[in-house]
Amino acid sequence: MKLLRVAPLLLLVLTTLEARPKPAALKCRTGPLDIVFVIDSSRSVRPFEFETMRRFMIDIIGNLDVGPNATRVGVIQYSSQVQNIFSLKTFFTREDMEKAINGIVPLAQGTMTGLAIQYTMNVAFTVQEGARPPHKKIPRIAIVVTDGRPQDRVTEVATQARDAGIEIYAVGIQRADMTSLRAMASPPLEEHVFLVESFELIRQFGKQFQDKLCGVDMCVERDHGCQHSCVSTPGSFYCECNPGYRLNADGKTCSPIDACADGRHGCEHQCVSARGSYSCRCRPGYYLNQDKRTCTMIDYCSFGNHSCQHECVSIPSGHRCRCHRGFTLQPDGSSCRATDLCNGVDHGCEFKCVTSEGSYRCVCPEGQQLQADGKACSRCGTGHVDLVMVIDGSKSVRPQNFELVKQFVNRIVDLLEVSPQGTRVGLVQYSSRVRTEFPLNKYHSADEIKAAVMKVEYMEKGTMTGLALKHMVEHSFSELEGARPLSHNVPRIGLVFTDGRSQDDISEWARRAKESGIVMFAVGVGKAVEEELRAIASEPVEQHFSYSADFTTMTHLVENFKLNICPEEGRGATEIRSPCECEALVQFQTNTVAILQSLTERNILRVLHGRAGAQSSPQL
Repeated sequence: MKLLRVAPLLLLVLTTLEARPKPAALKCRTGPLDIVFVIDSSRSVRPFEFETMRRFMIDIIGNLDVGPNATRVGVIQYSSQVQNIFSLKTFFTREDMEKAINGIVPLAQGTMTGLAIQYTMNVAFTVQEGARPPHKKIPRIAIVVTDGRPQDRVTEVATQARDAGIEIYAVGIQRADMTSLRAMASPPLEEHVFLVESFELIRQFGKQFQDKLCGVDMCVERDHGCQHSCVSTPGSFYCECNPGYRLNADGKTCSPIDACADGRHGCEHQCVSARGSYSCRCRPGYYLNQDKRTCTMIDYCSFGNHSCQHECVSIPSGHRCRCHRGFTLQPDGSSCRATDLCNGVDHGCEFKCVTSEGSYRCVCPEGQQLQADGKACSRCGTGHVDLVMVIDGSKSVRPQNFELVKQFVNRIVDLLEVSPQGTRVGLVQYSSRVRTEFPLNKYHSADEIKAAVMKVEYMEKGTMTGLALKHMVEHSFSELEGARPLSHNVPRIGLVFTDGRSQDDISEWARRAKESGIVMFAVGVGKAVEEELRAIASEPVEQHFSYSADFTTMTHLVENFKLNICPEEGRGATEIRSPCECEALVQFQTNTVAILQSLTERNILRVLHGRAGAQSSPQL
């Protein structure tokens, strides 16, 4: 076959190319290009012919000035499918490209040229695959090399590719269809359509094709007027600015970029612009952190030369001295002297402020109680106490009786004014071990407590009453678990409910409980031991413990309690307690006795110790 339309010209050029001397390392210097080779590897291309196509690509690439800012090259092959060999962003040296081209394995299937052009447009020439953005005006060139008639339509997709700014060169070899070549190539067709009669001539044709890609260096031929640099493109040029500058609207001159102006620098203190870049700077007294954006104040106190008697405080300009609470900084700026805080601060005490070293506290007159805010005073509330109930969950209680114990607990809760400032309630269950069901500061209303009580699960196993008393003293009445400070004069009450002899010693922790100020009540049922109940109960013992099914004998407790505990109600030597504490204890005991009487009337206690029988008696 002959070269169609351009055959005489190509033969003349090829002859000239063969005759002229070959310049060493001739490169295309007219500016950057984005070039994608689209190579037909269908079954009609024989192995030695495909090798010639490899050399065609390698020869052209060898004469291009390739690099990330120069010409970029990508290669795809196609048959019935399309395979990306390497994209425009993959390699930037001729050596890497040549190695990848030599590693191509032909697909050897059909000839879907339209599919290949579609892939070239939609994938190969995208910014994600390495093509420069359109505003850069870098020419996009696709070189399609095929030896047969396409098995799909090429006209429409080739038109779309050209409209997208892709310049298509169509190179046909031997059996290629000229109509299809013309349908896919860019105008003018005489410069973009080539038909080579054999694979042997394609390498020679590559030299001529190279000359068409290079053209004239427009930056050299014209007075471009670019302030910084000129970039040549086929038939044109454009101006670029040095790093740190932007191109002005005239397309020629450049202005420095203020990198701080957009506000995205992230500098905590100050942004300093410098030729398109920026750096962060801190105000005096601060240093720049490793992130190069945030600042930290210089710790002048760490230098160790401040001479402050109490505390050194770093400030941006250096340091200053500060005294502990209750002390005043002296004129020398470093030494401290104690002060009367009650005279120097707005303490807010309702009655009286008492100074202690470095601090102060409020006190109330005799007969009044310091409130939770630590400042206000008031007369006694309506029986507010901190109450912890310790219930026996041993195996001998039995599940049905344990439910009645829970009901007894809730009957007590019903008569209390539960709130963070009023009465607080905690619950502990024990058997062979001890478990806090909820502490004093867990719930703030009677409804919350009653709901929690009904959810308590029966533990079973042994009866370690001594261990339970130890837990109550060390944990349940701690401020950490909600007990109010002793200075608030809120009575602390422990109510122990048991149905049998303890399997450990109770004497030590019963004594410690009472010595720590806890008023102890002991309620025994069934096989409970009276000696142990008496050891647990506070003085007077007869008013603080109870045993048997008939609780009517406890009705005298209220009057006796007043006579023996509250000094203003009795005679002779008595235990000294505040009026508020007495009133609270009296009201709590009144409520407890009423509940026990109610339970007796309904025979609830008979169920609680049913296994012991109606005739059971305490072991003395």
